[in-house]
Amino acid sequence: MTTAWYDAPSHAAGAALVARLAEFPGGTPDVDLRARGVRVPTAEGIAGVARELGLVANPAGAQSLGVVIEAAEPAAVRTFWQTALGYERPDGLDDPLRRDPKFAVRRLEEPRPLRNRIHVDVVRPSAAVDEARAVTGREPSGAYGVMLPDDEGNEVDLVPGDPLPGTTDWLALFAAMTFYPTSSPAQLVTKVAELADAAGIPLMIDVRAEGVVLDSGKDQWEDGDSADPNFVALATQVEAAAKDLGLRADPARLRFVQFGIDAVDVPAVRAFWLTLLGYAEDARPHLTDIYDPRRLNPVLFFQELEEPRRQRNRIHFELDVPEDAVAERVETALQAGGRLLDEKPYLVADPEGNEVVIGARKTCPST
Repeated sequence: MTTAWYDAPSHAAGAALVARLAEFPGGTPDVDLRARGVRVPTAEGIAGVARELGLVANPAGAQSLGVVIEAAEPAAVRTFWQTALGYERPDGLDDPLRRDPKFAVRRLEEPRPLRNRIHVDVVRPSAAVDEARAVTGREPSGAYGVMLPDDEGNEVDLVPGDPLPGTTDWLALFAAMTFYPTSSPAQLVTKVAELADAAGIPLMIDVRAEGVVLDSGKDQWEDGDSADPNFVALATQVEAAAKDLGLRADPARLRFVQFGIDAVDVPAVRAFWLTLLGYAEDARPHLTDIYDPRRLNPVLFFQELEEPRRQRNRIHFELDVPEDAVAERVETALQAGGRLLDEKPYLVADPEGNEVVIGARKTCPST
């Protein structure tokens, strides 16, 4: 489904759209509410309601970043990643709550035995991590003792999360998250939006048919090495509001996903992805993270590689943008130091050979 992004001045302004959409036949569609905007499907009538509320469409928010894993034996590799990610849907590697990046597994045309320069970090509740390790039959290894390889050597750091100190409903999964199952999300969304605006703390509020996911964004709940008291205060206020509405948290299905890129020249490779994706730099010292300023797409981080790996990765990215933006985005990639490898579809390599396919989404209608 195609989506549109609307700039908004506050959580509450976006929550007003959620309340209106709750009146639509079939109930509220998937909505990603942020402190400065909202992403909604391009279904008939939604754009008109957004305009009535004074929300301004901004095509810069219409992109999605996913990952493709190439494999000699796709079935075995797909099964491993389905287990590691907890992507339970039988039709593919899609997050059942439609929040986290899409994965695809495709047949590899030539063997590539060496390690990838791209790897995946997944943080899940501890019980889910224990279960995934048991099902895959692999013992964790690597520098942090959390790495699991699939059958062909593609790596995931599968990290167990912990309860968020000072709260009852939240987990620390790099981001602080909770999930409230409900078929009537508007009241909770409205209240959480008010609380977040009053606290001056941006939240990711994702509305689904299954319920409402609340997410701080990576590390945004921290104050140095501990939980930020201001965030904990907001989290406990949210818990009280949910309790008043008769809701009970069920965060077992939540996860955090990010992607790491190994590079000899980290500044050059990082600059390429920063420019291509329109991301922002994490300002904290000693970190290489870049992130979507709208918090709609996954974080990327970069690690220094002592020696180059000349082999093509078995993992590459797929970037979907509106159809009328594809040519401009390809040109942006080339100006940022990329190389065009193919035009059908557009396949671009960064300065050290990590690849991204830039493809088209349908342009959002103006209904």
